[in-house]
Amino acid sequence: MGFDKIIHEPARLRIMMVLAGVAEADFNFLLTTLELTRGNLSRHVEKLEGAGYVEIKKVFIGKIPNTSYRITKDGKGALSRYWKSIDEVRRLGQF
Repeated sequence: MGFDKIIHEPARLRIMMVLAGVAEADFNFLLTTLELTRGNLSRHVEKLEGAGYVEIKKVFIGKIPNTSYRITKDGKGALSRYWKSIDEVRRLGQF
């Protein structure tokens, strides 16, 4: 039983949990909700995108750039497997 090291990092786990609960979220929403720095959020989302867990969409709303994120099908599967691994560990500690 191993943990997905991409998801296991606390900030990335929190990002995945938020994205699993919404259709998509923009950068400012995640920044405010998770209370991360801009650089920290960007770096963690890049890692999740690199793993295929998050999709990034960049558009302009008028002249203002807007970046939004959504969890992918692979991301949902990985998060589900992660929680199953956590449950296995929890069961080991039950008597």
